[in-house]
Amino acid sequence: MTFYWYPKCGTCRKAKKWLDDNNISVQAIHIVEQPPSKEQLRTLYEKSGLDLKKFFNTSGMKYRELGLKDKLKTMTEEEMLQLLSSDGMLMKRPIITNGEQVIVGFDEQKYHEMFKLS
Repeated sequence: MTFYWYPKCGTCRKAKKWLDDNNISVQAIHIVEQPPSKEQLRTLYEKSGLDLKKFFNTSGMKYRELGLKDKLKTMTEEEMLQLLSSDGMLMKRPIITNGEQVIVGFDEQKYHEMFKLS
């Protein structure tokens, strides 16, 4: 179980607390200090079933500074993956994966489903 997070992020802390409260151990990886590589991101993206744009932290300062709202419309998948892998602050977080399923962001219901909790 891999958990990419940014410890200063409130949503990440909430997700980590949920995992701890449910006795779920994860390999926690600081997404800014050790962002997933382009290939790791490609795998996460493909297994998530999400649009690649959903991996961007649209409320982040970096996203706004770089004007990505408009730029993403014309970027290729390769360019998006390269950009995401270059800066963990650009990624929506947390990202959790069990190797087969991938959840981007924290949704308690989706966590319950992934961990088969009632």
